[in-house]
Amino acid sequence: MRDQVARRLKRWRSAALPIGQTALAAGLSWLVATEVVGHAHPFFAPIAAVVCLGVSLGQRFRRVVELVVGVSVGVGVGDVLISLIGSGPWQIALVVGLAMSAAVLLDGGAVIALQSGSSAVLVATLLPPSTGGGLDRMVDALVGGLVGLAVTALLPANPLTVAHRHAKVVLGELTEALRGVATAVADHDAVQAAGVLARLRGSQAAVDQFTSALKTGGEIATIAPVRWRSRHDLGRYETAAAPLDYALRNTRVLARRALAALRDGERMPDVLPDVLRQYAEAVEVLRTELGRGDEPKKARAVIRDAVASATTHELGGEGFSTKVVLAQVRSVAVDLLQATGLTRAEAVESLPPLTRR
Repeated sequence: MRDQVARRLKRWRSAALPIGQTALAAGLSWLVATEVVGHAHPFFAPIAAVVCLGVSLGQRFRRVVELVVGVSVGVGVGDVLISLIGSGPWQIALVVGLAMSAAVLLDGGAVIALQSGSSAVLVATLLPPSTGGGLDRMVDALVGGLVGLAVTALLPANPLTVAHRHAKVVLGELTEALRGVATAVADHDAVQAAGVLARLRGSQAAVDQFTSALKTGGEIATIAPVRWRSRHDLGRYETAAAPLDYALRNTRVLARRALAALRDGERMPDVLPDVLRQYAEAVEVLRTELGRGDEPKKARAVIRDAVASATTHELGGEGFSTKVVLAQVRSVAVDLLQATGLTRAEAVESLPPLTRR
C-alpha cells in the first residue's frame, strides 16, 4: 500500500505544474471574460482554457486555432440553420452533421470537428440565434485560448527536465540492449538473446514519448521568454532523437539475427561482444554529455574507437545471420554518430573501410 501511494504521489508531482497552470488559466479566463469583455456568463472561456492546456502538453498554438475555428464553424452553421428550420431532434442531427463536415473539409484536426459539433448542439438547444450568444461564445473561446497561452508563457515548465527524463529512458533501453546482446553472444546464450529482443520490441513507446516531450519542450521554449535559453540544449536532444530511434531499430535487427545465429550454431567473431559493450559505454557517455548541455565529443570518440574494429578483416563471419549482425554493427555506429551531431555523410566517412588495403 505504501509503495502504491508513493507511486501515485510521484505521478501527481509530475503533473502538478500542468494542473496548476490549467486551473489558473480557467479562473483567469472567467475573470477576463466577465470584467474586461463584459460577458455575464462566459462559461465557455474556462472550458476553452482547459481544452487548450489540458494535463498533457503540446501543440497548444494549434489547439487554440482549432478551438476558435471549430467554435466559429459550429456557431455559424447552427445560427443559420436553426433560424431557418427550428430546433428538434432531426434538426440537431442535421446541424451537427453539417457543422462537423464543414470543419473536416476546412481542416482534419480532431479538435475542430468536435468543437464544431458541440457548438452546433449548444446553439440548437441552449443558445438559440435570437439570444445573440453565438458571437459571445466565439469571443469566449478566443479569451480562454489566449489566457491559457499567457499562463504557459508566464509560468512555464522547464522543457529540459522533461527531455532529460525521457532521453534517459530511451538511452537506457539502448544501453541495456547492446550489453544484453554482447553478453548473449559471449556466452552463446540464445535464451538471453531472445529476452533482449523481446524487450527491444517494446521500446518504441519510450521513443514516442521522448519525441512528444521534445515537441512540448520546443513549444515552451518558443512562447516562454524565461525558457529561451533552453533552446540550444534542447536542440541537441532534437538532433539526437531520430538517430536514436534508428539505433534502437537497428539494434533490434541485430538482436534478432544474433538470436538466429546462436540457434543455428554460427560462430561469431570473438571481438564482437567487446565492440557492442563499447557502443553501450558510448551511449552512457552521450547521456551524460546531453544532460550537461555539452557537445558530445567524448561519446563520438568512443564510438569511433569501437567501430575501428568493425572491418571484415577482424569481424569476418561465415553464416548469413552473422553477416547481417556485422552489417548492423556498422549501421548502429552511423546512427550513434549522427546522434552526436554529425551528418550522415560525416558519420559514414568516419567508418573504417570494409576491407584492409
